[in-house]
Amino acid sequence: METGGDEMMMTSGATGRIVPVFRSVLSRRALLRLAVALHSLFLWLLLLVGRRRRPDAASPAVEPGRLGRARSRRRAAEEEDVRRRRALAEEVPMAEEEDGDGRTCGTFVVAGARRNALFCRVWAPAAGAEMRGVLLIVHGLNEHSGRYLHFAEQLTSCGFGVYAMDWIGHGGSDGLHGYVPSLDYVIEDMEVLLDKIMLENPDVPCFLLGHSTGGAVVLKASLYAHIRTRLEGIILTSPAVRVKPAHPIVGAVAPIFSLIAPKFQFKGANKRGIPVSRDPAALLAKYSDPLVYTGPIRVRTGHEILRISSYLLHNLKKATVPFMVLHGTADRVTDPLASQELYTEAASRHKDLRLYEGFLHDLLFEPERDEIAADIIGWMDRTLGLQAV
Repeated sequence: METGGDEMMMTSGATGRIVPVFRSVLSRRALLRLAVALHSLFLWLLLLVGRRRRPDAASPAVEPGRLGRARSRRRAAEEEDVRRRRALAEEVPMAEEEDGDGRTCGTFVVAGARRNALFCRVWAPAAGAEMRGVLLIVHGLNEHSGRYLHFAEQLTSCGFGVYAMDWIGHGGSDGLHGYVPSLDYVIEDMEVLLDKIMLENPDVPCFLLGHSTGGAVVLKASLYAHIRTRLEGIILTSPAVRVKPAHPIVGAVAPIFSLIAPKFQFKGANKRGIPVSRDPAALLAKYSDPLVYTGPIRVRTGHEILRISSYLLHNLKKATVPFMVLHGTADRVTDPLASQELYTEAASRHKDLRLYEGFLHDLLFEPERDEIAADIIGWMDRTLGLQAV
């Protein structure tokens, strides 16, 4: 994939973040050597861990050494960073203006699938207004739920309630910033919030919307029958359906490397690159936002993106949920052709594909964001109409 001109990178997507890294760092011969070396090291570490898990009962307890103290310092620094990010997340505006129309909004923290704190947001139509449906927004990699305020207010003005959740390691939620140990954790946390939404809004139709890597998460979640049966439909904006490593060896090395050094960052990689919006103000707002992670991608996170992409490509035909997929034809972060393939291969009877000529990756932050939101709301309206027939 090409690198762009003068625009800053650090996108909410996947492809442009992980593909060039290995290409720029390792040649084919070096990759082969690294694969052999890492495989040997991995086996040695397994043997070492196995020995450490069988201590001699007669041996005295060993006080934590330098390594233990370093881990404690890292854990304390991570916890302090979470507190800082959560405070920033609370300060993000929840309304564009005080117009007194009765619509309500707020933030809350819920315990995730692993008792991790998930920072969430909710926007609701005016009290007494009919709740036509609820949309749960799953943001993209490295961003956070607070960025979707404008879209949320468009939805509430049309009678839809909106919930949004910060992933693990994102926004105001627990976890090392920008680190995702497993995208399956995001699905499990999303299920927890979905339970809460349905408890608070019984018999109200529920939709999911996922952007970029969040789109991949939502699509995978919809393949599980126990989730799919609870949904009226899903909306995918610029989903990361097809993400490939620069070389096949990378795919072989990534699982091993992600176990040995999951939090390792490729420092200096992709500092500049692919634009994600044609709106300069939207780009400035994104990359000046302290809750948007702009550091180098971490090894486990990159591997998780490769893993979920591979899973989806092998299971596109199993998709039966009603869905709408939207993609810009000029998107250089995720592949619009993969969205076309999803539309063609999916078994869903009610599906819609929208390709926007010349649009970039962050569709809801493009100059035409209101028109795109209107397309999404229109599709939700039609889907509800079909269910009523």
